[in-house]
Amino acid sequence: MLIGVGNDIVDIDRIRAVLDRQGDRFIERILRPGERAYCERRHDFAAALARHYALKEAAVKALGTGFRYGVGWRDVGLERLAPGATRSKPRLTFEGGALRRVNAMLREGEAVVADWSLSDEPPYATAYVVLFATDRGTEPGPRAHSVAPS
Repeated sequence: MLIGVGNDIVDIDRIRAVLDRQGDRFIERILRPGERAYCERRHDFAAALARHYALKEAAVKALGTGFRYGVGWRDVGLERLAPGATRSKPRLTFEGGALRRVNAMLREGEAVVADWSLSDEPPYATAYVVLFATDRGTEPGPRAHSVAPS
């Protein structure tokens, strides 16, 4: 059953301007350590950060909360697997207030399956997130991008 959809679009140049003004303070507020390491390996750090920013915005829209009710920027993230892992798409993960909201959206015996996409075409970055409730343990195969607490 569909339980949430969210999308967002971000101006990469606006993110670059915030980075110029706030630097590490902004990065630490938005990205988890693994996400930061990933973005630092990209050709354009600001564009990579903007994609993650858009994903987090889309995810909290799918939750129906925005960044309220105890849901913070670092409560939503991407968990990338080690190179060579059988599943290549990173998992959307929730912690803290976001995880509490996910759990409140589910009925007993249900789990969340999250699908998402990121893209950019400068000067914009965009993301969407779709959340589904399914019977726990019934999602086989590569489409089972299950939400995993970190």
